[in-house]
Amino acid sequence: MSVLVNGEIILYGFVGDSFWDLGFTSREVIDALAEIGRDTDVVVRLNSGGGYIDEGVAIFNAFSAHKGKVTVIVDALAASSASIIAMAGEERIMRKGSLMMIHDPASVVWGTSTDMEKMAETLEKYAANMVSIYADVSGEDPDDIRADMKNELWLSAEEAVERGYATAVNDNKAKAAAAHDYRIYAHAPERLVALSSKKNWSHSEARALASATAQPRQHKDDSMTTENNQADNTAADTDKALKDAAETAKAEAKARIKAITGSEEAKGREALAEHFAFETDMSPEAAIAALGKASKADQAKAENQRQTYENRRLAAADLAQPGGGGEQQTKANSILANYRAVTGNVKSA
Repeated sequence: MSVLVNGEIILYGFVGDSFWDLGFTSREVIDALAEIGRDTDVVVRLNSGGGYIDEGVAIFNAFSAHKGKVTVIVDALAASSASIIAMAGEERIMRKGSLMMIHDPASVVWGTSTDMEKMAETLEKYAANMVSIYADVSGEDPDDIRADMKNELWLSAEEAVERGYATAVNDNKAKAAAAHDYRIYAHAPERLVALSSKKNWSHSEARALASATAQPRQHKDDSMTTENNQADNTAADTDKALKDAAETAKAEAKARIKAITGSEEAKGREALAEHFAFETDMSPEAAIAALGKASKADQAKAENQRQTYENRRLAAADLAQPGGGGEQQTKANSILANYRAVTGNVKSA
């Protein structure tokens, strides 16, 4: 789906992927810039809760290399990796009531202590690159910016202008925030957290849905004549089948979560039940059996782990996919995918 709409580049949703029917990639942005021409001035409309940092940086670089004037308008939100994209605008205009957020990149890694150290080094490099971009645009001290990133800084439209992250505030009222799981951020405004819960914007469900629909679609060839009508009908049938499969997958995911967390065995072991439901691929039967055998010590351990994830908000940054293979790696990647909605992603901030 093209991000070029009526001569403007519309970047709404997740950075680097498509969740909840919204999202965009660096390739789509590059294609749009190629279509309008290198010397053409362009307006970019941005409304995103973040995504993968490498995709955000790639889009920032694409806009920075564009010869025409780039004007970025934040319609509602530029958080995490989306805030990096906003920095590419010669003019960076915040609509009244819109927000901007910067924070440190985060990741989850599976492996040895050496693997952990390597990931820590990678995260530091991502953070340093982000600081450099923010500092070049805003003129603020890099050390102050890094401190703000570690604390997760949310800026109103007026504060963004005052700090140099934006150049002006537009009197037009901000639009509704784009779909995103804002619960992964440490200090997200309560209204955004409530919106995520109300709309059920959950990254785990979004990824399950994406997996169910990640199949090639049939495409029409306008140069073909009536003998292709049958192929077109087959494509329509395929689309319907994919949609039905997606709905089935979504329903099954919800039913599995409800079966585990709503079981009698989950009472008094809520943290452990949530761990089984959201962070493993265990069947309801296996999870319930494990809950029935779990001790209070197991529950306390699970609660401590949950609190650790909550405090560190590892999921709040774009995550990098660790390399390697094998069954253990596959399981690790599955867990990683559930948290990979950040903004530093190794994919973003």
